[in-house]
Amino acid sequence: MLMRPLGQSGIEASAVGFGAWAIGGWMWGGSEESEAVRAIHTAIDSGVNLIDTAAIYGFGLSEQIVGRAIADRRDRVVLATKCTMVIDPNVGEEKFNSTAAGPDPLGLIPVRIHAHPDSIRRECDASLQRLGIDHIDLYQTHWQTDTTPIADTMGALMELKQAGKIRAIGVSNATSKHMDEYRKLGPIDSDQEHYSMLRRHIEQDQLPYCHEHNIAVLAYSPLARGLLTGKVGPEREFGLGDHRREIEAFSVENRKRVQEFLDQIGPIAQDHGLTLAQLVIAWTVHQPGLTHALVGARNQKQAEENAAAGEAVLSQDELDAINQALAGADAAPM
Repeated sequence: MLMRPLGQSGIEASAVGFGAWAIGGWMWGGSEESEAVRAIHTAIDSGVNLIDTAAIYGFGLSEQIVGRAIADRRDRVVLATKCTMVIDPNVGEEKFNSTAAGPDPLGLIPVRIHAHPDSIRRECDASLQRLGIDHIDLYQTHWQTDTTPIADTMGALMELKQAGKIRAIGVSNATSKHMDEYRKLGPIDSDQEHYSMLRRHIEQDQLPYCHEHNIAVLAYSPLARGLLTGKVGPEREFGLGDHRREIEAFSVENRKRVQEFLDQIGPIAQDHGLTLAQLVIAWTVHQPGLTHALVGARNQKQAEENAAAGEAVLSQDELDAINQALAGADAAPM
């Protein structure tokens, strides 16, 4: 497995990480906890040491599952989680309402972005308890907000770092201007952003910025929530509670267009003995400035296949061919 540094933290993390959003069940149609634990064990045994979760995933369930999975192998894991996305109708900035299954305008669960120092300290302690650990390797602000000055937020994070509760500080869904403000008080070691073949907007701003300032870039949803695996065909139906039912990129017509693109790059995958998903993951971690790809897995087979993608080496000619096919694709962004 290819290992890369998390910024200036001194922490080495696998280029392919385990993204633990889906195993929390929320927005993904539920979760099978025992299978999720086995998937995490398989990922670790296959060379993955970076596991990324968040307090909001499954309203704490994802962290609890990750905690169960790493209880006897904490020393083999770089554990990343997130704060600032909270359930509270009275604080911060409104994000959306949700049901237990997923966001819904009529839902009674108020999800808000709150970055006040007191809230961050409480969140950190709660995450440590759910995870069953004494420190978090990478603690990230999940979303950014204007309701609390970044200087106050970063001050709290630096206090947690000095107290030994966290080892490194990261941000997510942030602009270079946000990161400028954070960096006035201390080092930012990572920026986690939505990035895939179908969503490359960060190449214009965040990737060059992070490269210049030695900040790791973690891509979430690099498989476009399954759209780029080659396994989500036009006939696929999404169950209740699966947020993909409502996303334009998962329309039947767009899935057809994505499959046409995947068919074009299929021969490259075959030449390397890779699945389409593995080729997409390998392409992702080959992109300049993109250091880590966080890939979800809900069973052992998926976890093993994702990890193997971290060992694939693509030539520049192959990368150029993939990019050429991508440029001609008429798929909706994801």
